[in-house]
Amino acid sequence: MKRILKLSILPLLFLSAIACSDDDNKTVVTDISAPVLISPQDGTSIVLTEDIQSNPALTLVWNHGAYSVPTEISYVVEAAVAGTDFEAPVTLGTTNNRVLALNVGELNVFAIQAGLVPFEQGTLEVRITASLGTASEIPMVSNILKLNVTPFTAILPKLYFVGAPQAYYGKPAWTPGEGIEMRYIGDGETKVFEAYVKVAAGEGFKFTGGLSWEEGNYGTVGGMQNGTLENSSGSSDIKVAETDGPGLYYVWVDIDNLTYKYSKMNWGMIGDATPGGWDNETPMTYDFTANRFTITTTLTAAQVKFRASNVGIALFPTENNNAWKFNVGNSDPITAYTPDTPNFSVTAAGTHTVELSIDILGNATVNGL
Repeated sequence: MKRILKLSILPLLFLSAIACSDDDNKTVVTDISAPVLISPQDGTSIVLTEDIQSNPALTLVWNHGAYSVPTEISYVVEAAVAGTDFEAPVTLGTTNNRVLALNVGELNVFAIQAGLVPFEQGTLEVRITASLGTASEIPMVSNILKLNVTPFTAILPKLYFVGAPQAYYGKPAWTPGEGIEMRYIGDGETKVFEAYVKVAAGEGFKFTGGLSWEEGNYGTVGGMQNGTLENSSGSSDIKVAETDGPGLYYVWVDIDNLTYKYSKMNWGMIGDATPGGWDNETPMTYDFTANRFTITTTLTAAQVKFRASNVGIALFPTENNNAWKFNVGNSDPITAYTPDTPNFSVTAAGTHTVELSIDILGNATVNGL
């Protein structure tokens, strides 16, 4: 029998289910088995309401995957429209625990991103993928849980990139009417964005909330390049490449708090197919003109991924697995921002010339494996 959860009592329903300790995060067993989703009940219906976006909406609980070695297990929680066989999954979160909680706003954003229609009940399928350690080894997929979700209209915030680097992306420089939309990474309420931008030394840029300066003119305060923004016609250019020189830069913006972060991305290959194994990235070389990272190296017939550990460690030091925050694996679609993606398999040992390209929204293209 299906049941409709009343969001106001969700914390009580799941209080006992989420009581677990850090010791729960590791298992030492003799049999290998996939994680099992145990809560909520399959077929649960959830109606999301715009005026209670911060209220709890969904708490997923699962039994740990079981491996025969004592190491930390990573979990990726995905959702997709029922019947699509997870062809275009949305990542709800990653964790080393066996619980993931979402509020109304977060679940609504994910439901819309997955493809559900606002104000109509649709069915999402949810699954958990377990893997070992930071190398995402021995992935195992859980049972599939179905949720009937009715989202509301999601009018997500927008932020546009405007400046000299527009010219690298087929746009006239410093033209807000052709600003480049950044990737929204907030929770439906917060205004947080990111972009992967090719920038040369001396080149500046700003952000705008629409396709004109009247909708936001976010730049530095008095030209100080210290991570602080102001929304003013008198704001100054942001210049990220003055110290580290031309390259592909990751730019993170929090409009609510008027702050930004940035780092030059140093991408490399990592895995047991590479000379450095899973411990060290083998550096790739950046071609500024082509906006592409390349490497010619000897690979064995094993596994490989791409990683820019310097950015995660530098900008997000308190996050779990921050060295893997920016990595490219064999996912569909291939992106630079999805943790715990599958590895690429190198089937032919020998010398390979490998190329990695990343667009402004973090979509990646890989050639040469």
